[in-house]
Amino acid sequence: MAARILDGKKISAAVREDIKARAAALTERTGIVPGLAVILVGENPASQVYVRNKKKACEEAGFYSVVITMPADTEQETLLEKIEELKADRQIHGILVQLPLPPQIDEQAVIAAIPPEKDVDAFHPENVGHIMIGDHRFLPCTPAGVMKMLEIEDIPVAGRECVVIGRSNIVGKPMAMLLLQANGTVTICHSKTKNLAEVTRRADILVSAVGKAGFVTADMVKPGAVVIDVGMNRNAEGKLCGDVDFPAVSEIASAITPVPGGVGVMTITMLLENTLRAALNAEISAYR
Repeated sequence: MAARILDGKKISAAVREDIKARAAALTERTGIVPGLAVILVGENPASQVYVRNKKKACEEAGFYSVVITMPADTEQETLLEKIEELKADRQIHGILVQLPLPPQIDEQAVIAAIPPEKDVDAFHPENVGHIMIGDHRFLPCTPAGVMKMLEIEDIPVAGRECVVIGRSNIVGKPMAMLLLQANGTVTICHSKTKNLAEVTRRADILVSAVGKAGFVTADMVKPGAVVIDVGMNRNAEGKLCGDVDFPAVSEIASAITPVPGGVGVMTITMLLENTLRAALNAEISAYR
């Protein structure tokens, strides 16, 4: 039997309506409008699309948003100065620097320059530490989006075997941590993992975040598993696709996310959630 499709667009629409209502209530109560600033350095086509989608989502949710574009040859010090300006701007509750950055700029230095209370990507070392101990201010948007999908689709994590393919700081590592905090039994796989298919076939919940089209094949999936595809790739025909061989795996899995229309939509939704939380935290700070 074909897998149930976990429709990120449908789930996201419901979550965004809730965010919009809560943002409107905050504005009515305090006059605070959640504000997000996105900095784009260079002209990476994919980054430009992501930034446009983020701005559009903010506008639809009733947020204040600003996009700051800087040329590809921008020096690191210039970018850090712009972050300092935004740090002091009371209209801005969230600051996001679109990655990747040009080679002359140290990504870690830029991430560290964003104040933790405005770090709505949850990449700052302080926020990463809070996630590690389960006492978070914000959650990384993509892993948070996956957990929200599982929650809304009533897919339990506790007591289940969970396998994450990929160990990036942005997705793989925090994804594993959130599954662990939900009482899953978690294994992280990567390029040095031996007998990968043997490990992935144990998974009740399989999350792939490797960035390789068609990487996860049907023989790597346990019958009845839930398969979450975080990949965003282009196949040989130039068509957008994920890490998972969707036609074959959907015949084996019990539930699966499509690409597009799956996790990617939820990522921006959770960015809105984090920005709203930052604004709510600003309200609390104002009354201290």
